[in-house]
Amino acid sequence: MAGQKPFYVTTPIYYVNDKPHIGHAYTTLACDVLARFKRLDGYTVKFLTGTDEHGQKVEKSAMAKGIAPQQFTDDVSQNFRDLAAAMGYSNDDFIRTTEVRHKAACQALWTRLLEKGDIYLDKYAGWYAVRDEAFYSESELKAGPNGEKLAPTGAPVEWVEEASYFFRLSAWQDRLLAFYEANPDFIAPESRRNEVLSFVRGGLQDLSVSRTTFKWGVPVPGDDAHIMYVWLDALTNYITAVGYPDTDASDYKQFWPANLHMVGKDILRFHAVYWPAFLMAADLPPPQRVFAHGWWTNEGQKISKSLGNVIDPYQLVERYGLDQVRFFMLREVPFGNDGDFSHQAMVGRMNSELANDFGNLSQRVLSMINKNCNAAVPNKGPLTEDDEAMLGSAYALLETVRGQLDRQVFHEALESIWVVIRAANGYVDRQAPWGLKKTDPARMETVLWVLAESIRNLALLMQPFVPTSAGKMLDQMAVAADARSMAHFGAAGALVPGSALPKPEGVFPRYVEAEATAS
Repeated sequence: MAGQKPFYVTTPIYYVNDKPHIGHAYTTLACDVLARFKRLDGYTVKFLTGTDEHGQKVEKSAMAKGIAPQQFTDDVSQNFRDLAAAMGYSNDDFIRTTEVRHKAACQALWTRLLEKGDIYLDKYAGWYAVRDEAFYSESELKAGPNGEKLAPTGAPVEWVEEASYFFRLSAWQDRLLAFYEANPDFIAPESRRNEVLSFVRGGLQDLSVSRTTFKWGVPVPGDDAHIMYVWLDALTNYITAVGYPDTDASDYKQFWPANLHMVGKDILRFHAVYWPAFLMAADLPPPQRVFAHGWWTNEGQKISKSLGNVIDPYQLVERYGLDQVRFFMLREVPFGNDGDFSHQAMVGRMNSELANDFGNLSQRVLSMINKNCNAAVPNKGPLTEDDEAMLGSAYALLETVRGQLDRQVFHEALESIWVVIRAANGYVDRQAPWGLKKTDPARMETVLWVLAESIRNLALLMQPFVPTSAGKMLDQMAVAADARSMAHFGAAGALVPGSALPKPEGVFPRYVEAEATAS
């Protein structure tokens, strides 16, 4: 809509050589919560995810299966679309690097960098890890168990010598450092910013940006013997999706530079060093912010295919429920840190926080209203100091949570919400509306109105995290579908006494372990 502020958030594009796992689900979930919140908060949102489909790894995997790379990527890319649907993500676009629009954007960017003198032809000789699609200097390598050379990630490396185009990354060291200095919020969290500063201050080498030893990629314009380095190709997706190379396209003008690239910490260097250098070299503005989150372990163990402990998001959702999984992933761990998935922690969060704290609060308040207030929003009488304090803490939440989500501290946003949920439970116990029923029914109605109104505001804020459950809670308070945005937060959207309410039902069931069947 005209006049609305734009918000453009992206996930990394996921490499199709992999089956979707909890890491993919986690990154996209964080972006989904931001996209949902911003839409509710009056922004025009573009939320992009997609798949990275070029490179040597993909070509090798396709050959091993005896199928063409395009067929291989068609099949595997669909897995990531399916995950987005299963996890309830609200992405507005899904990009594939094999699309015609993307090839055009990559070749336009390349041509621009060549014209500007930032790309030149030379010969590459050095260490390359196919698994990481990355080049490494001798000093970065480590010895493997049998004395073989390995990348810092543990990936095997091979010595590569071939003609290659290079990007003059070395020329960008001082300009990048000046950019980081002028934009202190460009890289988050702080620990990751420090890593990048240290890396760039250590000196930048020119970057090999083309390969000739395989063919699965975007051809270099005017030199078909070369294909573009997969990271130059992959990073360009963020501008492809807003219409580049047409910088007059409405999406480009509205959404670029992106507000946020959300990435895993393992790909921070590509996004915080190479990408802004490519863009500035092409006279294009860099994104506003890159946030690198941590990794998950499984019951304390590193997740790996060899250990067989990869966490399948589909199985989690089937076992615990979609909203419960969404809540846990952003509640359990300070966002940006590494986190551990454990069944015990999952059940603990579901039962103590969702079922007991929030679900039970909503269920008992709405049940009392249903039983004692003619199944309608109670009358609101004069407010006491305690009532004002309860409502005030609920009404103050939007500003707090808005600031926390702008810093991507999802765990803090949820804790702020939970402080008010716990306060509401304390208020119920203090006011004891079940006792007021006999002694002061008018006062009982006021207390129940304050509680219902507090729950309405809490449910509004929980919509981005647990969309289905928060929606059910708002249904039970007869909040109209067009009254669920943040414009209706606080007194502006307060519940109207006398409005009919449906019979309440539990929203967050307790998780009960299935009984082991006797053999």
